[in-house]
Amino acid sequence: MPGRVKAVDSGKDLQVQVAHIGRGLGLTAEQEVEVGRRVWGARRRIDVVLKHPETRVSLGVECKYQGGRGSAEEKIPATIEDIRAWPIRGIVVYAGDGFTANMQSYLVSTGMAVELGDLQKWLELYFGL
Repeated sequence: MPGRVKAVDSGKDLQVQVAHIGRGLGLTAEQEVEVGRRVWGARRRIDVVLKHPETRVSLGVECKYQGGRGSAEEKIPATIEDIRAWPIRGIVVYAGDGFTANMQSYLVSTGMAVELGDLQKWLELYFGL
């Protein structure tokens, strides 16, 4: 079945899974797309860029995985702000048991985040599939 979600155990696995779901819906998917520089000069890379082949509508996806306690969730507010500077609309896709309930609530409240298990339906609505 297109877009079927499988368990991920790293940020890289999450990136691959997001691209797989997009391709399963007929979208093009590019990984590690360079788009200019951050405020401090570092190259900005979008984890996955999904594009509808006919309408050319694009969506950037930043992938965040946290399997246990760690620092991934501490970077989320900066990630949300960075997405606002992208030249295309963007979201955070997150997975893993390590995100606290407070961080999950924050992610949902931004309107710019979706849990991996909900991604396929979200993409179908966004791209009108």
